[in-house]
Amino acid sequence: MNRTSLPAPLISVLADIISDTETHASLDSLFMYADAPGDPPEGSKHVKALEWLRRTNKDDASNPLDVAGRLIETYMEVVVEDPDAPLPYETLSVERKNKIQKALDRASLNYIPGGRISSGASLPSISLLEHIRRRDFKAIDMEFDRAIKNTGSNPREAVSAACNILESVCKTYIEEEHLTMPKKQDLNGVWNVVRKDLGIDPSNIGDRDLQEIMTGIFATISGIGALRTHTSSAHGSGNKIYKLQGRHVRLAVNSAHTLALFILESWQEKNAAN
Repeated sequence: MNRTSLPAPLISVLADIISDTETHASLDSLFMYADAPGDPPEGSKHVKALEWLRRTNKDDASNPLDVAGRLIETYMEVVVEDPDAPLPYETLSVERKNKIQKALDRASLNYIPGGRISSGASLPSISLLEHIRRRDFKAIDMEFDRAIKNTGSNPREAVSAACNILESVCKTYIEEEHLTMPKKQDLNGVWNVVRKDLGIDPSNIGDRDLQEIMTGIFATISGIGALRTHTSSAHGSGNKIYKLQGRHVRLAVNSAHTLALFILESWQEKNAAN
């Protein structure tokens, strides 16, 4: 399995913050909640946190990003009523969050609400998650989670989820708008129903540049569906083996998330106009 290890600067920042914030008991509890491998190491809080994080990197059965995501969840999602308030605990909360965020940025990693860290999530992915959670789309949320978790470790599974999230968005739209589900419920089939109802058609747009972008949407959706058919875990492999690299998987996942967000925002705009 391809694993993304935690870089040394991020380990250093996390060890500093956790050891400074937690007691020995709460530090042990936090690492056990995060599913860090093994028993609590010996030593001071700082030594203990460093050793546990390094052990997580070395343990083949662990996913370091999953462990780190759960470790920082309470620090990244702390609710501060007034960031400028003079209260010490609020100031420290903001400082801790900013330090972690800088370390993640330096490592080209993204924190996703819910205790997840991804090497493949883009701004559209994060915006999409916020939209999904706001509307409580559980089926879409499940596919989002599957794509993000597998982007760096299981390319075929990530590609399958990238296509599935678009299918889930379209099927949810069809069901909630009481439209007729097509006989062939693949991505192209459900997309055609949705885009017609939303009026997504390049010929309806006067601006040539936007026309070209809109035309590209059709090609991208078709390509994502074909990629799942030929390379993903949803189908068996033929004689031709696709050698998916990380950049290919991120392109497919991020493209799917951008398009899913576009559909949901178009749907929201349509409801607002009615």
